[in-house]
Amino acid sequence: MDRPRGRPVSPAPWPGPVRRLTVLYDARCPLCVHLRGWLQRQAQLVPLDLVPAGSAEARRRFPELDHPATLQEITVVGDLGQVYRETAAWIVCLWALAKYRARAHWLTTPAGRPFARGTVLAAARYRSTALPPCAPGARECAAPPGGAWGPR
Repeated sequence: MDRPRGRPVSPAPWPGPVRRLTVLYDARCPLCVHLRGWLQRQAQLVPLDLVPAGSAEARRRFPELDHPATLQEITVVGDLGQVYRETAAWIVCLWALAKYRARAHWLTTPAGRPFARGTVLAAARYRSTALPPCAPGARECAAPPGGAWGPR
């Protein structure tokens, strides 16, 4: 069998470790606001900046992003320009947390990936059907009081 000729493929140089992540969350969504608070309370191995998606701050930091899309799906941006969406975004958030890094690694395995995807789909469904939208024009919503999503 003939081998292909041409230049060998060389990997792109590794830019280095992720030192900071920015989580763009929907500040109008009570579930998202609750999860923002939960992330803030966790011990972080990689610092998380939590910025409302679609906000002036998000647009200033990341002018190249599709900001309407960031309101539809969780988006996380690494300090070196990496962009994580949906399931990958949730996994990288867990990876940044001291208590959940091992779980994040498991969620990237063939056994864990379906669980991660199912969790993201369940959260999206809950968000779209069970929670009423905030008042029109509201910039942020408070987390719903009591119940499973109440303050801890």
